[in-house]
Amino acid sequence: MNARALTSEVLLGIVPIALALAVWQGISSFGYAPVTLLPPPGLVFSRLAQQLGTSTFQYEIASTLFRLFAGFSIAVIMGVGIGLAAAASPAVNAVVRPIVRVLAPLPKVALYPALLLLLGFGHESKITLVAADALFPILLSTYYGASMVEQKLIWSAMAAGTPRRQILFKVVLPAAVPSILTGCRIGLVISCIVVFLAEMISSTDGLGHMLVTAARTFQAVDMFVPLITISLLGLILNGLLQGLRSYLLRGFPEV
Repeated sequence: MNARALTSEVLLGIVPIALALAVWQGISSFGYAPVTLLPPPGLVFSRLAQQLGTSTFQYEIASTLFRLFAGFSIAVIMGVGIGLAAAASPAVNAVVRPIVRVLAPLPKVALYPALLLLLGFGHESKITLVAADALFPILLSTYYGASMVEQKLIWSAMAAGTPRRQILFKVVLPAAVPSILTGCRIGLVISCIVVFLAEMISSTDGLGHMLVTAARTFQAVDMFVPLITISLLGLILNGLLQGLRSYLLRGFPEV
């Protein structure tokens, strides 16, 4: 992707965000919603900038990011590992497929009360919930990416003398990387949503806990600050993952 195309893509991405902010400002300015319930965006972003300089707010962000990264990392390791194993082994596939069909459509947040009873109200239950939710898109993307590898690539590698036990890691895994990274981007978005929701339900820290605390005390501005923060964090993390994808797939024509 050349610089001009990248600039055009960034500008096109900014336009809907600017329109949303303009609508938000218009609703607040013309009195369609009371300021006590919907503060203007300038006030929210000013409060966000003020909060970013405090150690308390930095701690809340760090708590959320720790849970997000821990759960997401577990999901990546398990999803890629199980997906590759299922693609390489019919026996593993026969075991994994019915489990995925049953558990993938299940809203994992419905299991959160049970996780709280089993793992407590600390990091463990939230990390487990994030990992459970992010696991399936990564697993499925890995499985389908590995399953769609052209057979002639495997034959060529075997003809070149690549040991059979190394085919999975030297041929199948590299060929499945685009699909795996797509699943990781989906899993990352899900992780941001789930960790925020888990902190809203039961937590003593984190951005989700900040939102609930502000809502209980009718602090509308402070309620919007964690919402904007988690959105910005998701945008930054998604951009970093896209940058990693572009670097890893720099030789591929579609990047």
